[in-house]
Amino acid sequence: MRERSDRTEAVDSATGVFVTHRNLLFTVAYELLGSAADAEDVLQETWLRWAGVDPETVREPRAYLVRIVTRQALDRLRTLGRRRESYVGPWLPEPLLTAPDVAEDVELADSVSMAMLLVLETLQPTERAVFVLREVFDVDYDEIAEAVGKSRPAVRQIARRAREHVAARRPRGAGSPAEHRAALQAFQRAVETGELQNLLDVLAPDVVALSDGGGIRHALLQPIVGAANVARLLAAGWWRRQAPRTAEFVQINGGPGLLVRVGGEIDGVVAVRVENGLVTGAYHVRNPEKLSHVGREVVVSR
Repeated sequence: MRERSDRTEAVDSATGVFVTHRNLLFTVAYELLGSAADAEDVLQETWLRWAGVDPETVREPRAYLVRIVTRQALDRLRTLGRRRESYVGPWLPEPLLTAPDVAEDVELADSVSMAMLLVLETLQPTERAVFVLREVFDVDYDEIAEAVGKSRPAVRQIARRAREHVAARRPRGAGSPAEHRAALQAFQRAVETGELQNLLDVLAPDVVALSDGGGIRHALLQPIVGAANVARLLAAGWWRRQAPRTAEFVQINGGPGLLVRVGGEIDGVVAVRVENGLVTGAYHVRNPEKLSHVGREVVVSR
C-alpha cells in the first residue's frame, strides 16, 4: 500500500509541475511547428516522457521540460517539412485566437504573429529552434546546446546566423496595432459589402496575398503579388459567396485579425502584415483543419 501511495504522490507531483509550465511548453512547440494541433501532440509526447521521471531528481524542471519539448518538436518538424512539400497551394501557419493581453508583451506577440511564423518557416529546423529558444524565451546557450544536441560554440554560431536571416526578412517599419486595425477595417468592408476602394488605398505596391485551403476549400493556389493583381483578384469576386458573410474583429496570434463567418459558420481567418502604414502581406486561412483553435482563446506565454 505504501508503494502505491508513493507512486500516486510522484504522479501528482509530476502532473503539478507539468501543468505549471504547460502554457510555456505549448508556446515553444507552436513557434517551432506553426501548428497548434502538432504542438498539442508534442505536449502529449512530452508528458509521457516527463511522467516517467522522478521530479525530485530534476534540479530545474522548466529547463528539463523545455529540452524535452524542443527535441520532440524538432523530430516532428523534420517530418512536417516533407509533408508540406506535397501540400496543396500555399501553406500558412495555423491561426490562434489569443487573449488581448498577449499584445502587451510586444516581443511575445511579434514572435507568434503570422508574419513572423512565416519568416521562421524559412529557417532550417535547428536554426529555428535555436532562434526561438534564445531570442524569444531567453534560454541560455548551454541549455539550448543540450536541447538541440550541438556544442555551445556551434549553437552561438547558429544563433548569429539565424538572427541575421530573420532580421533580413522581418517587417521594416512594422505597423502599430492601430494601423493593423485600420487595414483590417478595409478588409472587413470588402468582405461584408464588396466595397474595395478603402482596401485598395491601404495595399502596398508589392503586397503579397496568400490563402490556404489545404485542397479542402477554395483558395489561391499561388501567391498573388502586387496591388494591381490583388485588385483584379478582388474585382473578380474573391469575397463573393451566396450566403451572408460577416467579419468580426478578434485577436489572432497576438494582434488584430478578422474571423470570417459565412451563414453563421466559421469560414476563415484574415491576418495582415503592415509596414509603414500599408499592407505588405495578406493571409487568409480557410483550411477547416486549421480553424479548430479560433473558436476559443488559447493561452501563450513565456
